[in-house]
Amino acid sequence: MRLIAPQLVKPYLKHGAKNDANDAAAICEAVSRPSMRFVPQKTVDQQDMQCIHRVRSRLIGCRTQLSNQIRGLLSEYGITIPKHLSQVRKALPQLTDETEERLRVKSVFRTLYEELCSLEDRIADMEARVKQAFHNDALCQGIGEVEGIGPVTATAVVAAISNGSTFDNGRQLAAWLGLVPRQHSSGEKQKLLGITKRGDPYLRTLLIHGARSVVFRCGSKTDARSQWISDKTKKLGVMKACVAVPNKNARIVWALLARNEPYRRAAA
Repeated sequence: MRLIAPQLVKPYLKHGAKNDANDAAAICEAVSRPSMRFVPQKTVDQQDMQCIHRVRSRLIGCRTQLSNQIRGLLSEYGITIPKHLSQVRKALPQLTDETEERLRVKSVFRTLYEELCSLEDRIADMEARVKQAFHNDALCQGIGEVEGIGPVTATAVVAAISNGSTFDNGRQLAAWLGLVPRQHSSGEKQKLLGITKRGDPYLRTLLIHGARSVVFRCGSKTDARSQWISDKTKKLGVMKACVAVPNKNARIVWALLARNEPYRRAAA
């Protein structure tokens, strides 16, 4: 049995009418293409790891939503809190104190504060599970040696692509993650646009956020990799450098997984 992503079958759907017969014909046409890519079946360990990431991602979204609601409700009373979550966490106990006179519904905000603390405890539990999975998997530990990739990103990569056997090279992995530019070219006229943003948005986000820390700290380093990042930053700007680094990291990750080699840091 082989699995095909639905968006790869859609172009082969004829007559514009979706029904079982047309769907079956489109699948048969798609599977016969020599360049067709198939979805690899995940192991139980991959499913477990991906389950942890999905729950963690949902809890973080709920925490962000709750924090924004608290700030919005407080603004109705003329109380402004900075955007950062730590500011909300710090301000709420003070605002719900008995001596505070600006709020009459302190019990409501105490309930919201308890809900926020509960979410943070559950997120901390999920992150502890991620770290445990990271320490129990040799592939994750090997990927974690790459600058800009930590336990969360490493476990997410292994949960998504396992040993990288689905891709022929690192360039295909970077393209699957949507970290390559879109093209609008014709003949000898080539036009490159923004990145395609295809593939797993969660994994792409983790790689880009991890790359930001590398880009912001490369100025004080003298190794070849940091010099390459500094040159990209000066030539393209910080934002484009923060996309170029995860593109390079994706290729490195594929090489580490496909060839089962240890990561060799750039020489100074």
